Amino acid sequence: MSIYLVKRLLHLIPTLIGVTLFAFLLVAAVPGDPAQIIAGESASEEEVQIIRDQLGIDKPLYQQYISYVTNIFKGDLGTSLRSSKPVLDEILLRFPTTLILTVMSLVVMIIVGLIAGIASATKPNSIRDNVSMMISLFGISMPVFWMGIMFILLFSYYLPWFPSGGSSEFKHFVLPSLVLGLSASGILARLTRSSILEIVNQDFVRTARAKGVKEKYVIYKHTLKNALIPIITIVGMEFGVLLGGAVITETVFSMNGIGRYVVESIQFRDFPAIQGSILFISTIFVLVILLVDLSYSIVDPRIRYEN
Repeated sequence: MSIYLVKRLLHLIPTLIGVTLFAFLLVAAVPGDPAQIIAGESASEEEVQIIRDQLGIDKPLYQQYISYVTNIFKGDLGTSLRSSKPVLDEILLRFPTTLILTVMSLVVMIIVGLIAGIASATKPNSIRDNVSMMISLFGISMPVFWMGIMFILLFSYYLPWFPSGGSSEFKHFVLPSLVLGLSASGILARLTRSSILEIVNQDFVRTARAKGVKEKYVIYKHTLKNALIPIITIVGMEFGVLLGGAVITETVFSMNGIGRYVVESIQFRDFPAIQGSILFISTIFVLVILLVDLSYSIVDPRIRYEN
């Protein structure tokens, strides 16, 4: 396992290099002079040159990239042009909000998705199955920002149960986590249904039923346990989707997280903040996928990692 882990960590290096290259080219690919765009049309040449020096864009492109990667290894993601503070400090200040929102949304997704998927799989082609799949399709199809606005209108305006914005208390996370979790639960529900239906007709399940094992034990102990690999995979993938969805959700609900920080940085053309946020979120997502990969052997002992 230890050798396999080292190999997987080495395999992450090209991925992270690609992420740094994408974040770097984000500024390099901006049409025109980024310094002039940031400074504005009325800025003097001296002011534009100061911004060029701050961004380091007056050097050749390869030197800019080497300098950018070198600073990353030093823990320096640059300085925000808007606040004049280190980008990493700004991100770490907002990361707990985004992490709490993502984890709560993931919990909602798992609970709703598994219940809907199991309910559909145990009674295939029934009314319960059709209703569950229709609801899951609705969750997949509806834009997150639209669901957020509808939830605010219903549960904050007509039924003033929860606040419509903020991130200082637990109650501020209820509506946004429901919006994100419910929108993602549809995919999990459909995958759970298909995975269970694939397992439920195998020999060991029929044997368990022939021995008189109660149906709930057949489903939860035998069938669901063997269907967990694709479910765990989609949960790990959805973690990254939820991090990305937080960009919209945090803006709709006025939460002080990384997502809203990215939107504000785009509005103010704060390129170092955009670069740093993309790199930070992408790195977390890559590490989560690694943990998901390593968890397979825990869920299914038949899986062994060769050295």
